[in-house]
Amino acid sequence: MPREFGDYELLEEIGRGGQGVVFRAWQRSLSRTVAVKIIGVGQFATNAHLKRLRREAEAAAKLNHPGIVPIYEVGERDGTNYFSMRFVEGDRLDEVVSRGLVSARRAAELIAKVARTVHYAHEHGILHRDIKPGNILLDTDGEPHLTDFGLARLVEHGSTVTGSLEVMGTPSYMAPEQAVGNNAGVSRATDVYGLGAVLYELLTGHPPFAGRTTYETIHLLLDSEPRQPRSWNRKIDRDLSAVCLKCLEKNPRYRYSSALELAEDLERWLYHEPILAKRSGFFTHSRKWMQRNPTIAALIMLSVALAAGLGVMMWQRESIRRIPAGIAVLPFENLSDNKEDAFFADGVQDDILTKLAKIADLKVISRTSVMGYRGKRDLRQIGRALGVSHVVEGTARRSSGWVRVNAQLVDTRTDVGVWADEYERALNEAFAIPSEIAQEVAQQLHAKISTAEKQDIERKPTADLTAFELYAQARILLSAPIFSATGDANLLQAVDLLNQAVGHDPTFFQAYCQLAYSHDLLYFLGHDRTRARLAMAEAAIEAASRLFPDAGETHLARAENLYRGYLNYSDALAELEVAARALPNDPRVFELEGYIQRRQGRWEDAIRNLERAADLDPRNVFTLEQLALSYQLLRRYAETESLLDRVLTIEPNNLEIKAARAFVELDWKADTRPLHRLIDEIRATNSSATQTIANYWLFCALAERDAGGANDALIATGENPITLANENVVFDRHFAEGVIGRMTNDEAKARSAFSAARLEQQKIIDAQPNYGPALCVLGLIDAGLGRKSEAVREGSQAVEFLPLTKDAVGGAELVKYLATIAAWVDEKDLAFEQLEIVTNRPSSISYGQLKLLPFWDPLRGDPRFKKVVASLAPK
Repeated sequence: MPREFGDYELLEEIGRGGQGVVFRAWQRSLSRTVAVKIIGVGQFATNAHLKRLRREAEAAAKLNHPGIVPIYEVGERDGTNYFSMRFVEGDRLDEVVSRGLVSARRAAELIAKVARTVHYAHEHGILHRDIKPGNILLDTDGEPHLTDFGLARLVEHGSTVTGSLEVMGTPSYMAPEQAVGNNAGVSRATDVYGLGAVLYELLTGHPPFAGRTTYETIHLLLDSEPRQPRSWNRKIDRDLSAVCLKCLEKNPRYRYSSALELAEDLERWLYHEPILAKRSGFFTHSRKWMQRNPTIAALIMLSVALAAGLGVMMWQRESIRRIPAGIAVLPFENLSDNKEDAFFADGVQDDILTKLAKIADLKVISRTSVMGYRGKRDLRQIGRALGVSHVVEGTARRSSGWVRVNAQLVDTRTDVGVWADEYERALNEAFAIPSEIAQEVAQQLHAKISTAEKQDIERKPTADLTAFELYAQARILLSAPIFSATGDANLLQAVDLLNQAVGHDPTFFQAYCQLAYSHDLLYFLGHDRTRARLAMAEAAIEAASRLFPDAGETHLARAENLYRGYLNYSDALAELEVAARALPNDPRVFELEGYIQRRQGRWEDAIRNLERAADLDPRNVFTLEQLALSYQLLRRYAETESLLDRVLTIEPNNLEIKAARAFVELDWKADTRPLHRLIDEIRATNSSATQTIANYWLFCALAERDAGGANDALIATGENPITLANENVVFDRHFAEGVIGRMTNDEAKARSAFSAARLEQQKIIDAQPNYGPALCVLGLIDAGLGRKSEAVREGSQAVEFLPLTKDAVGGAELVKYLATIAAWVDEKDLAFEQLEIVTNRPSSISYGQLKLLPFWDPLRGDPRFKKVVASLAPK
């Protein structure tokens, strides 16, 4: 192909397929980069075909939708047909898939968006007919764009499958009616099939059908059913699998009636609402078998008729046996006169939930997501919000040495009680009640219970009522946000309560596990980075291990300790693999695995596990925040905003989340206005709440070079730690005053503040000499004081203590601050070397930070800095 092609200069080939070759090109007349597709349709390109191509391309060119790659021109040059379209900077979806699995949530979001795009085209009379990963382009913000509308018909019309295989390419994404050349049968449902085929590959890493040859693929497509997605990946949610397989029905009648219906069902799944698609059961499989084997089916019709009665019984059993969408155990109401007995009611609920969660055949929503549903409640609405079909609710009363517990199981879809019972026992027998309730609920839901699961369910947590209530109080504290002004106080109080609990009952297994978790968090979050704190965690783990060495909770506790205490990822993951088998519904397993994979730089794996944790704990704001943070570090800002919007549906008055949501615009587009407006609103209407968002306020003021606002923000922080953006690096308020002094060219103020900050920071270093973030802050302070060699040494040591190979998240933060140190001491080559590292990988460094923050002023004016900033600019 010549480089010159009419009005276009063909720059490079960017794609090749059965219908032609795509080039990135420069259109001279309009001075713009475009994509040019040169149509190569071989021996089947009759004049009628080419006229149809032109007619359909022109029709597609009239579509105006942000999810459709617009066609600019359709033409012919020297007997070669072509069309030009917008050039989308980014990746094709097939390239993304080739690099590894896409998370289930990301897959559902993408296909929901593409399905709405397809529906728009259908409403304008255009079918796509060739939906596949290669025809879906992702821009630099991760938004999908569909290309090649209406063009597949060229190779279908008037040709048999055998006559056009060369042109059609692989039929892995082709609906059965297309594969047999039934053009009259091609409809909107054909595109629904294509969407399902792409969803299948996103979830499993494999197309629904893929033989060694095209003929073999078509044979598989026509004569067999796709493997269950969960057979490729057990972590795929059953409901999402059902949505996918409904799209792939052989008979178009059984698919979604429209692409819009598919999009809406995917959105129901994303928002944890009941889906329309039904999981396949006995008769679904039978129907499909008969369709594939009509002759044999006819021969056995008499046998089927004779067995009709049995069939009805099997159908009833199958209907009953269908695993419910999920179950939640709501907080039990305390009916005792003594309000302190509320801890007993909470403990009963927690123990029932813990026992049900051991059953792999059930999906059980975690404690964090149900604790907001105290008091009067709409069970239907709760079912929709949590994505469950059933809830357990009840009451507990304790008086005069007796306890009475009422429990009932309710179907949230009908608001009808399925089962209810009352239990009255002496105090010393009270701990058998949760086990009995859990087993009865499992039986009512027809869940299979293995021998090991039954043993776990029947195990009493403790025989000591005081220990039980102390444990319940600690559990409430541990469910509170850990990244808050009271986070360390809550952890220390929980440690005290749990120590009292095991003092009352030295065989209280769950209390030891929670005690180990509390100690590990105190160490990991920097509240107490001493070897003594780790030793206390390990002592609690050993006590738990002596009681139940093979329990899932024991392995989870070891994994927490290996990760939080030593960043020993491989051994922690090995422990989690064992824990997951015994704790199939525990979101902590998936959450911790996600955190480890994130620090390993395995970002898609991390997102997939965090999404699984969020599926089991859909109202856990912290988990959703961490998922949003992952997307923000990946600079996938649209997905970050979507997740934070979801959090705001759970906690609409959460000012910190509102600030985080507004901050995304600053990070992404260097736009401080949304955050500034929010801060002004809070100051005007709820000034006492400014402490909650003081760190965001400080960041915004620095970005706007507003020294007065920055000082006001510092006052608002009070005793809270000072951090910038979504980082774990904690600063002293004197350091912030020094930064403000530098920003306003008040060198005397800056030096005085940095000197005071150094005295405080040195105390932290003396107590924790190998703690990278603390050493990094000391390096920044020394850079502010002009102590060049000390600053560079301290920053470099911090990076050595926590290298990127050890921690892709925390290590990147330290590299960023080493770049800042280097910029402040005029080591520009070192600064740009470090900046190149963090801008070319997921990290907190962003376009907005580089463009606006005073930290980077020493580099402004250097062409290299302009290039770095431009590389992160929104496309």
